[in-house]
Amino acid sequence: MNFFRRSIEKMKSLMHASLMKIILFLLIGIALFFTMFSNVKPEKLIVNLFTVADQTIRSPITIEDKESTEKKKEDSKNQVQDVYVVNKEIAQNRVDLISSIFDSVSEVNHEVEKELNEQKKKQEESGAVSEPSAAEKLTLLKKKLTDNVTKEVMDTSLKALLMYNDNDLEIAKDITVTSINSVMSNKIPAAEVENAKKKLEEDLKSNYSLSSDLKSASIDLGRFAIIQNEFYDPSATEELRQQAVDNVEPVKILQGQIIVEEGQLISREVYRQLELVGLLANENSLQPYLGLGLMILAVLGMFYYYFIAIDEKKDTKQNYTIMFSLIFVISILLMKTISIFQQFDYAEIGYIFPAAMAVMLIKILMEEKLAIITALVLGIFGMIMFNEGVSGTFNVAMGVYIFAGGLAAVLFLKKHNQRSNILQAGLFVSIVNIIAIFSMVLLQNGQYDAKEYGVYVLVAVISGISAAVLTIGFLPFFEAGFGILSTMKLIELSNPNHPLLKKILTEAPGTYHHSVMVANLSESACEAIGANGLLARVGCYYHDIGKTKRPHFFIENQLNMGNPHDRLPALASKNIIVAHATDGADLLRKYKMPKEIVEIAEQHHGTTLLKFFYYKAKEKGLDVKESDFRYPGPKAQTKEAAIIGIADSVEAAVRSLNSPTPEQIEGLIKNIVSDRLQDGQLDECDLSLKEIDIIRNTLCDTLKGIFHSRIEYPDMKKVKDETI
Repeated sequence: MNFFRRSIEKMKSLMHASLMKIILFLLIGIALFFTMFSNVKPEKLIVNLFTVADQTIRSPITIEDKESTEKKKEDSKNQVQDVYVVNKEIAQNRVDLISSIFDSVSEVNHEVEKELNEQKKKQEESGAVSEPSAAEKLTLLKKKLTDNVTKEVMDTSLKALLMYNDNDLEIAKDITVTSINSVMSNKIPAAEVENAKKKLEEDLKSNYSLSSDLKSASIDLGRFAIIQNEFYDPSATEELRQQAVDNVEPVKILQGQIIVEEGQLISREVYRQLELVGLLANENSLQPYLGLGLMILAVLGMFYYYFIAIDEKKDTKQNYTIMFSLIFVISILLMKTISIFQQFDYAEIGYIFPAAMAVMLIKILMEEKLAIITALVLGIFGMIMFNEGVSGTFNVAMGVYIFAGGLAAVLFLKKHNQRSNILQAGLFVSIVNIIAIFSMVLLQNGQYDAKEYGVYVLVAVISGISAAVLTIGFLPFFEAGFGILSTMKLIELSNPNHPLLKKILTEAPGTYHHSVMVANLSESACEAIGANGLLARVGCYYHDIGKTKRPHFFIENQLNMGNPHDRLPALASKNIIVAHATDGADLLRKYKMPKEIVEIAEQHHGTTLLKFFYYKAKEKGLDVKESDFRYPGPKAQTKEAAIIGIADSVEAAVRSLNSPTPEQIEGLIKNIVSDRLQDGQLDECDLSLKEIDIIRNTLCDTLKGIFHSRIEYPDMKKVKDETI
């Protein structure tokens, strides 16, 4: 224990420099890296193309197979048919064109008729009338038509049309346009144009309303009118192909997926997949090591910032930093040691790791928030260290298990910090461990027999109990090495069987009773403002230990005896009274009591004035200074020491009153607190005026409860009279 304490002191002396803290975390980081180096080292797999696999190989990661994805997209794209759209305007345009041809024929006929009428009028004068020939009419008609029409429509058809009157032409026009509309209302791709023309021809042939010549002409015009109306739409086709590509889900090789089974031929595709997931030629890959380094850097950076930003004194920060480093490194080394046994096919060995040990130590010795963060970090590192036998780098189940156990320890110890409760916390953690294991096992829907379930229960219980045992074992070393006053240490110091408390009880019983009363007052006042009530109570038990050196010089121990101060000079009495603070501190140091308790004994009177002996000396006519009759101090440095000082004075003053009333108690407390404030005794502690007001009210309420009026019952009076 002494060697451990000396080693801690050397480390603390080195930690004063910020550079040393950085070096400490760097050393921890290096240790973490080499501890988990083998767990992230890529598996060296030697396989050859077109050979038979000698083992079943699974993918260690989930990764997208981009080549297969692109191939799947291309196949999906190629399956999309070209998009063709029907242009409905074409049918109307062709109908209009045929209608215009019939109209042009009618116009030519009207013009010819008009010309003949004019010639008949002239005939009466000249007597000669000449009717245009069919060729001349055809010429007139072609002038009204486009070149495309004149080229595509036969002259015989046009001549046949010119032979009929408007009524016949109108009938032929209606029949032809109707047939064109009927045929072109359907889609007509390029390959189906001739079939569409034949269909129109059959429709017109079956119509008996037209003469043979007019029907032939109509068929010729109809065939001319029928053209392709369905065309390829590149933009719509491309849009559909893009949609097909977008709907293709990425092809992924999932973690744990079997790439090749034992005895299966390693084809080019299998070989490519093995290369894709990093199982070929990966011994020189730096990515896993880089990832591990970044993870460690992030974790340690977080912890470093935490210890820099924590709102504690410099010495406390220093203690926390070293303590956390030791606890964390011990846990990691223990985790690594247990993980080594995985190679012997003990898959469940990881569940035996006492994850709650570090968490409980940090919760008891430091802070709850840091304990929760530590549980999370240990869970992350546990996922890496216990990854033997699982696909990939992380054993998620183990990480959840470690974090759940650590969190359970924090929750149970939230208001239970006695050593006996650590064992209870271990049992609670064991139950949580069992629940965590069974929940993950059942979620996997695996088939396990009773023996396997029994093993899981056993390792879970061992994990929880061993965490509690190790916590109890390590606590004394950390408390002694760092001089930490933990809650459990305080509870131990409050045991009446402690040698110093026995000393007070036997040698100065009045002082012991006074200390207990002050403890009750101080604890309630501290808890009212959020200070450490337990520290105040235990500090009160020992604050007047110095009085055991000369117990009869203090009024609470003067039972049925005279006051020795009546026979002593005021200055001598002052020296005896004042000495109890320094004598008490020396005695506490001799017994190696925590410095917080020693400081309370030194500071509970601060530099207050011993008014009784000061004014006694003045009455004797002695030339004395006020500073000669003050306690040496120092003034109270903490809230607890200040409250104990106030409660000490209040209890002594109230005890001197005979049947004090609530008003007297309240006035007395108010005067004592005001006197302390005016005398500057509370200047060096961080008590606010609001907190001082709360302390005053709390002391009033507590003392009123202690000194409340008691009813004297008739029977009691009778007994008293008979006794007298």
